[in-house]
Amino acid sequence: MGSNGKGTSRRPSASQKRGSSGSRKDSGTRSTHKQSTGRKSTNKSRSSKKGARSGQLSDDKRSSDRRQSAKKKQYSATTRSVEAKRREEAPKRRRDLQGAAVNLPNWVIENLARVTPKDRVGPALEALGAASEALADGKYQSAVKHGQRAKALAPNDPTIRETIGVAAYRVGDWSTALNELRAYRRMAGETTHLPIEMDVLRAMGRNRDVETAWKELQKRGGHGLVMNEGTVVYASYLLDNDRASEAWEIANPGRIVAEPNDAHLRLYFVAARAAAALGDRHTAKQLANTIVMADPGFPGWDQLEAEISQIPN
Repeated sequence: MGSNGKGTSRRPSASQKRGSSGSRKDSGTRSTHKQSTGRKSTNKSRSSKKGARSGQLSDDKRSSDRRQSAKKKQYSATTRSVEAKRREEAPKRRRDLQGAAVNLPNWVIENLARVTPKDRVGPALEALGAASEALADGKYQSAVKHGQRAKALAPNDPTIRETIGVAAYRVGDWSTALNELRAYRRMAGETTHLPIEMDVLRAMGRNRDVETAWKELQKRGGHGLVMNEGTVVYASYLLDNDRASEAWEIANPGRIVAEPNDAHLRLYFVAARAAAALGDRHTAKQLANTIVMADPGFPGWDQLEAEISQIPN
């Protein structure tokens, strides 16, 4: 390469240097003492060779540095480009929101805006935000109230129907819970709350509908936690109807994990109840002990202990 650094450098001759600059500058170390012509020639030759080698290494190093720098710059530019693209594709936070609406996730805001008249979007989001906060704080009556206000403004939004349904379930308003959760399932196309629907139907004594909902869940499937909860609800329903053998068949955990989570404990609980109903004291006690060791305050444990105590020795 020439002086631009793109390739192997060639040092210009001394005459070329003199011609271009009018003065000579050696690349090696020059002696400041007067010496004989022979000594000067020898020193000059050695200095020239040393300078050539030094210049070659310097040029190679600069060339390598430029290549590395180019790679780094290219990588950084690519990273920034990807990050910029992701920011552009992410939903933008609306600037006209007020109250609790500002805390809603972007996807909730965007989904509601797509199915709601423009002049109602802001008030609907504000009401939904208030309902969501109340639900998170355990203020279920308030959540239903704010949710109904949001529904009046945006009846086609699935998140609003879900919020009302879950809050109504918590306060035992079975009819409202069932209607809203079914509406959510139709709109969202998800089985997320189908186990809650089953539990509501069980509380209402609508046995045939419980069976239908269970078949629907088995057919459509869902997340592991959803299927676990559906199994817990359906097994409880079977126990309510003196069908302990069937309850054990679907709730039998097979094995007990070393560190059970809440989903495991809920399954162990209904399995222990089924074992107790079948007179299997050993299995029921083993599952009950696992539950109380993992969570001493597990809801219903006293009831389970009482059922186990009634098993004949």
